Amino acid sequence: MQVYQTIREAAYEANMQLPALGLVLFTFGNVSAADRSKGLFAIKPSGIPYQELSPAKMVVVDFDGKTVDGALRPSSDTLTHAVLYKHWEDICGIAHTHSTYATAWAQSLRDIPVYGTTHADHNTVDIPCASPMSDEMISGDYELQTGYQILNTLTARGLSHQEIEMILIGNHGPFTWGATPAQAVYNSAVLENIAHMAHLTESINGTVGRLKESLIRKHYERKHGPQSYYGQ
Repeated sequence: MQVYQTIREAAYEANMQLPALGLVLFTFGNVSAADRSKGLFAIKPSGIPYQELSPAKMVVVDFDGKTVDGALRPSSDTLTHAVLYKHWEDICGIAHTHSTYATAWAQSLRDIPVYGTTHADHNTVDIPCASPMSDEMISGDYELQTGYQILNTLTARGLSHQEIEMILIGNHGPFTWGATPAQAVYNSAVLENIAHMAHLTESINGTVGRLKESLIRKHYERKHGPQSYYGQ
């Protein structure tokens, strides 16, 4: 329906950035675009190759993950997106990939430490890796529980979704979010780049220490602080 055209186009454009940026293979990954005024989001259909996608093929669902409009089945990760949209009212985009280096850190069950200023330009904290879900959560509504695993991990660590817009799910892969679908995709690309550089850093110097706090704060504040001035 034409009434959903805006979020369908936003979701389509964001999804097409995933293969363009080298963040997905085949049908891996998905991005959603939310319309807060309608309480709906558009998301990539399940199992459709990227080259066959179009705005019309994006599936519109509500914040409970129920299909509102669309002929195809929505992404299998739809309920994870729905949980985050219901709990974080200021985000309008979510991305999930299986990008190589970020997923490798997730499979290694490790946070990504702040090793350099590129990381600090975007986050003042290590990128968290949520523990693998319990057997009870896995055997339940798995995709729904993945959303709660993200929420619970940030809460347990005293982090807000505004403070850090990316996370690794242990044994699984990365999720990112933002004020727009484009911002969520940007965060996915940044996360993959940081994960790659962290891997190389440890391979060059296995005893390297975390970036000192003064540099972390300086680089973050000059880009995001009240008197920010940095841009490239």
